[in-house]
Amino acid sequence: MTEPIRVVVTGAAGQIAYSLVYSVCKGDIFGPNQPIVLLLLDITPMMGVLQGVVMELQDCAIPLVKDIVATDDPNVAFKDVDAAFMVGAMPRKDGMERKDLLKANVRIFKAQGQAIDKFAKKSVKVIVVGNPANTNACILSKYAPSIPKENFSCMTRLDQNRAQAQISLKLGVTSDKIKNVIIWGNHSSTQYPDVAHATVEIQGKVVPVADAIKDDNYLKNEFIKTVQQRGAEVIKARKLSSAMSAAKAAGDHMHDWFAGTQGDNWVSMGVISDGSYGVKAGLMFSYPVRIKNRNYSIVQGLSLSEFAQQKLDLTAAELDEELQAALAECAD
Repeated sequence: MTEPIRVVVTGAAGQIAYSLVYSVCKGDIFGPNQPIVLLLLDITPMMGVLQGVVMELQDCAIPLVKDIVATDDPNVAFKDVDAAFMVGAMPRKDGMERKDLLKANVRIFKAQGQAIDKFAKKSVKVIVVGNPANTNACILSKYAPSIPKENFSCMTRLDQNRAQAQISLKLGVTSDKIKNVIIWGNHSSTQYPDVAHATVEIQGKVVPVADAIKDDNYLKNEFIKTVQQRGAEVIKARKLSSAMSAAKAAGDHMHDWFAGTQGDNWVSMGVISDGSYGVKAGLMFSYPVRIKNRNYSIVQGLSLSEFAQQKLDLTAAELDEELQAALAECAD
C-alpha cells in the first residue's frame, strides 16, 4: 500500500458532498489501491449533520480510509492536503442580487484561499464546484499566491457529461462511444457546448458527431439550450439542485487530473486562461485540455466557426464582468 493522500471536501454536510465522499473513499477517483485521509469542512452550525456523515462513512467499512477528520476550521481542513474539492459556497437565495452572491462568496473563498496558501501542499490540485464556480476559483487563487495558478480549476465536467448524454440519447449509443465534446467558457447559461470536433462510434465505425446527427439546426439550438438549462430543469423537477450528477462530474474531473487523459482524447476543465482562443488572460475559462503527469495543457489549433467564436466571446464577456465585480468586493 502506498502512503495515504490527504483529500479535503468543503461544504461536506451538503447534498453534493454526500454523493461525493463515498466515491472518494472507495477508490473510484484516486485509484483502488490509494489510501485516503479524508478531511471534511463545513460551517459550525452543520457540525451535527457532518458527524452523521462521518458515522455513515465509518459504517461503510472501506479499507482505504485511514482517517476521517470533520472540522469547522479551515486551518485544520487544508493541512497538507493533496487534493481539494471546494463544494461549499453561498447559494443564491430568493431576492438576492448577483452582486450579493458574489460578495458573500468573496468572503468565503478569500478565507479558504488564505488557509490553502498557508497550510496546503504547494502541489495541491483544487477543483471549485460551488457556484459561481469560475469566479470563485479565481478568487481562491488570488488569495493563495504561493500555489501555482494552474493548480486551480473549476468544474465544467458536469456540462460535458450532460452534453455527451444528450448526444448518446439522440443517437442511441452509450456515452462512452462519444469523444471530445467541448464546453467553452462559464459554468452558466452562456456556456457553449460544442460538438464540432467530437466523434461517435456507431457500429464499429468512428464518425463526426455532426455527420451522425445530420441536423445542424438541432446542434445550434435545441442541443445547446438543453445543456445550458439542464441544471434549472433538474431544480424544477426535483425541487433541489443537481447533486448526484455534480458529484460524479467532480470525481471525473479529479480522476482525470490525477490519472491523465488517453491518447488524443480531451476533457473540459475550467482553467486560468493564458490567452488561448482570444480569451482574456486571467479568466477562469473552460477549455478542452489533455492531461499528463497531473499537468494539463490546453488543446491548441482547433478551428472555430463564426458561430462558435460569437459564443466564446459572449461567455468570456460574462466571465470578465463577473470577475471584475468580485474583485471590486475584495478588500485586502
